[in-house]
Amino acid sequence: MDFSFSDEQRMFRDTIYRYGKEEITPLCEEADLKGEFSYEIWNKMATMGILGLPFPEELGGQGADIVSCCIAGEALGHAGVDGGSLLAMGAHTYLCGETIFNFGTEDQKKKYIPKLASGEWIGCMGITEPSCGSDAAALRTTAVKKGDKYILNGSKTFITNAPVADVMVVYATVDKSKKHEGITAFIVEKDFPGFSTGKPFHKMGMRASATSEVFFEDCEVPEENRLGKEGLGWLMALSSVEWDRSTLLSPAVGASMGGLEECARYANERYAFGRPIRKFQAIQHKIADMKVFLEVIRLSIYRVASAKDKGVMLNPLTAAVSKLYVGDVGLKTASDAVQIFGGYGFMHEYPVERGFRDTKLGAIGGGTSEVMKMIVSRIMLM
Repeated sequence: MDFSFSDEQRMFRDTIYRYGKEEITPLCEEADLKGEFSYEIWNKMATMGILGLPFPEELGGQGADIVSCCIAGEALGHAGVDGGSLLAMGAHTYLCGETIFNFGTEDQKKKYIPKLASGEWIGCMGITEPSCGSDAAALRTTAVKKGDKYILNGSKTFITNAPVADVMVVYATVDKSKKHEGITAFIVEKDFPGFSTGKPFHKMGMRASATSEVFFEDCEVPEENRLGKEGLGWLMALSSVEWDRSTLLSPAVGASMGGLEECARYANERYAFGRPIRKFQAIQHKIADMKVFLEVIRLSIYRVASAKDKGVMLNPLTAAVSKLYVGDVGLKTASDAVQIFGGYGFMHEYPVERGFRDTKLGAIGGGTSEVMKMIVSRIMLM
């Protein structure tokens, strides 16, 4: 398989990289320090068409393939755009928008996709609950059919974009006794009666993404806002998780590129004991480990993107391996980057500090590393 970029793809990447570097990255430090969602950054991404990349042009999107979406995520991460803003983009475009586009009716697509593609509306996805995270099949939010509406009751937590979202893809069960076969998806707008969100969480990393709880108290959802048939929500959730454990990781490729470049530059400039620290084997080994990590995740993620463009749904093993490696090894490389910078790496003014904080979520969000190992071992030992 050849994952090299065409001339057109390289030009696309360069354009996104320059735009991110010049227009978005200068805004990121303030957003991270404040721990607030930045509408200015959001509007910048909307202006560039980044929020609607995978959607067809007739619905306001760019009609980009999945490889191109990964290229854009990589370019933005490489340009230094903070992880929180890119997480907000991913939750909006892929976990919410792509789910509606792939499983929605024509009327649902026409109603929601243009507003999501333009950034006029912000989207999110709600599946994690206080009592169940990686064990999504155990969710407790209920949906009871009453006339031409569904009444939702329950709560979600750790929901990216929830405090600022206009629309959410929500997973609830219509019959707890059926377990995963009772899970059904709904499109819920923020103004629906009975819908509310909690205060934004104050997080360690990804601070520019707004994250909170969501509450459904006899929330009224019109029947036409059911996404697909009853009981098919589990398959939709698996599709969303596939995005979460693979293609949404493309900004990590770019961030690793930027981090490696910063570390190499610093290792050449910083002197200790009369010579640049690049002369020390301990530093050399850290740089080598970073390069290995970068090459492995880049190959893995573009393999995923290429498969998705060909209509091949990943098996759980492939997605779990990719997610596990990014989560665990990525944290080590981010820690090594801080170590190379020494005391300066502990200071907020240096991007490796933010990179370390943002990277930790990779081992938690979208399924913990422990769950990924469980998936891998179960499949291998069948």
